[in-house]
Amino acid sequence: MRAEIDYQRHNAEVRQVWEAYHRGQPLRVPMILGINPRYTAFDHPANPRRLSFAQYFGDPEGMLTRQLEHQAWVRLHVPQDAEMGLPEKGWEVYVDFLNSYEAGWFGCPLRFFSGEVPDTQPLLQDEGHKWSLLEKGLPDPFSGGLMERNWAFYEYFKRRQQEGFTYLGKPLARVMPTGLGTDGPVTVACNLRGAAEFLTDLAADPEYARQLLAYITEATLSRIRAYRQHLGQPLKTNGCGFADDAIQSLSLQMYTDQVLPFHRQLIEGLSEVGANAIHLCGDATRFFPFLRDELGIRSFDTGFPIDFNWVRQTLGPEVEIRGGPSVMFLGAATPAQVREEVRRILGSGISQGGRFILREGNNLPPDVGLDQLWAMYDAVREFGRY
Repeated sequence: MRAEIDYQRHNAEVRQVWEAYHRGQPLRVPMILGINPRYTAFDHPANPRRLSFAQYFGDPEGMLTRQLEHQAWVRLHVPQDAEMGLPEKGWEVYVDFLNSYEAGWFGCPLRFFSGEVPDTQPLLQDEGHKWSLLEKGLPDPFSGGLMERNWAFYEYFKRRQQEGFTYLGKPLARVMPTGLGTDGPVTVACNLRGAAEFLTDLAADPEYARQLLAYITEATLSRIRAYRQHLGQPLKTNGCGFADDAIQSLSLQMYTDQVLPFHRQLIEGLSEVGANAIHLCGDATRFFPFLRDELGIRSFDTGFPIDFNWVRQTLGPEVEIRGGPSVMFLGAATPAQVREEVRRILGSGISQGGRFILREGNNLPPDVGLDQLWAMYDAVREFGRY
């Protein structure tokens, strides 16, 4: 942990790094971190009221203040190629139901655990009721399940913004609802049906699996389009991004036959032209060349130990890769070991073409200390120069 950080100098360097990266003339590899309020949850100094996730999900003022406490602590302490110090233009806050928002929209009940992030209970596990959701029709984007609370929280945030609310002397510059993205149709199907049950369906009851994926995809498109329209955003963008971590459990043939049409439908429904992006945790690199060619994926966000040299040589220098030391490694390693791992990754050839962004793989848990993160940042600044 650094005693003093020159935020002005840091932010000037960050602007220079990103401007060069986006020009295609990078000075060094940028580093980002996936951090949400779970990193500072439980007994962390940035959670002085020890707010639980049940309280965070249940009270808009609690969510707002907990999120600002988290953001302020991260900005003041955590090194990465992002603005540090208090925000120049003000805080950006969002309704945050973590990865429960989609299953919760379809009606899955929330579950809260001591010392863990929330989850949802599958809705369709019972064989006798597995068609029940499809028979009900699509949920309403604004009043279905958890999304009713989403929009109530969003309106609360907007009201606080209009009232002139400030935190540490800074206003709310931007507030957003959740639900503008997706964790992907296969992942959502596993949440609704149960992972073992849905993966069995793909093999034993492919027609049901197809209809459930079609239902989820149609519902997802209707929700995102409705939200974009409500917020004054274009219905289609120049490229789009999505996730679908659960495809790691499939063969490439099963993916091609049973999932690819729905991923293509998502992209065609949300994107006009341009490069698309995907986040895939797990052992999923076997899909990367196929996704590049079939879906125009030009940015892969990884969350699992990967062969960086193989990925770069296979995908070519034009494709953006985001990845780095696993969170399991970061939680157990010494700063010296972190430095060596970053040096190894950057020496693998992954930086060829200037389209690599270093990050943890994937999403920082509370047990990763600041000493490890500073070791990671110092190493990328030393070994990541072009």
